[in-house]
Amino acid sequence: MADLVLGLGTSHSPMLNSPVAEYFRHGERDLRNPNLLDKEGVPTSYEQLLAQADPALAGELAPEIVAGRVEGCQRNVQRLSDAIGEARLDALIIVGDDQREQYHQENQPAMLVYWGETIGNDVLGLPDDAPDHWRRARSQFHEEAGPRDYPVDSPLARHLAGHLLDAQFDISHGKFLEHDRGEGHAFGFVHRRLLGRGDAHMIPVVPVVLNTYYPPNQPRPERCLALGRAIRAAVEDWEVGRRIGIIASGGLSHFTIDEELDRGVLDACRTGNGEALATIPVTKLNSGNSEIRNWITVAGAAEGLSTEWQDYLPCYRTQAGTGCAMAFAVWR
Repeated sequence: MADLVLGLGTSHSPMLNSPVAEYFRHGERDLRNPNLLDKEGVPTSYEQLLAQADPALAGELAPEIVAGRVEGCQRNVQRLSDAIGEARLDALIIVGDDQREQYHQENQPAMLVYWGETIGNDVLGLPDDAPDHWRRARSQFHEEAGPRDYPVDSPLARHLAGHLLDAQFDISHGKFLEHDRGEGHAFGFVHRRLLGRGDAHMIPVVPVVLNTYYPPNQPRPERCLALGRAIRAAVEDWEVGRRIGIIASGGLSHFTIDEELDRGVLDACRTGNGEALATIPVTKLNSGNSEIRNWITVAGAAEGLSTEWQDYLPCYRTQAGTGCAMAFAVWR
């Protein structure tokens, strides 16, 4: 049997590629975001969030606080990259969401395993008037010099799809990417920030795509947990001696930060409390919060491992409490 030897979780916010001076430029987008949700998942406006916000949130925007969190995030990204290198993996399963980058309303799979020989990443076409800070932020997801194909462990992906079918998951599959822009940002972040650039020995990946964002077929939390457990079982039924890792890409709460929700998720991941993860109200798992589903899936897969470390940095960017809560974790 193969061994699932490493589990990881990471945020992938564009803010992770922004210096301190540009953090609040991201906050400008919140002021005009028509799709904000409050902590209960109810549609709201920036003005309503601001009116209800704790005045103490202003202290979260102090330059020294922001600088410390920026530094902490960069340190954690490097720490995750180092953990992958130290694990001597034969393949890395990436659990991430697609935000209508490759999969659209004509066919929006709830769960998909990609099994092509390679997966492409390309330069992101932005409008000529796109601000420089947004170009820099988005560059962590996309190639800058031209398209690149990254290796996929296609045999493992095919095995995974078949095993999931046997486990009663009506899994979708993909061998090619239809749209020229290449892999979605959840997967591009792992390639660009965690697996190195220009590395001739790039670890093959297996992309597992969840529709976290878009109703009506968002997987329920308990189904995500079961998916993770089934992925672990599939790995354990794979080739003897293979060392496999799995990573959740995305989250935690955004664009309205909910520290109580986030800390509960991380505590459940740390202690292996699957019941707590499976019973998160689905109303709390919309918009950016929806990417918590990726963490639930990986937590299910990592139940046989122990949490080595976690870090949590709620990166506020407005007095209304908007921003992105950054989380990082390693199970071994």
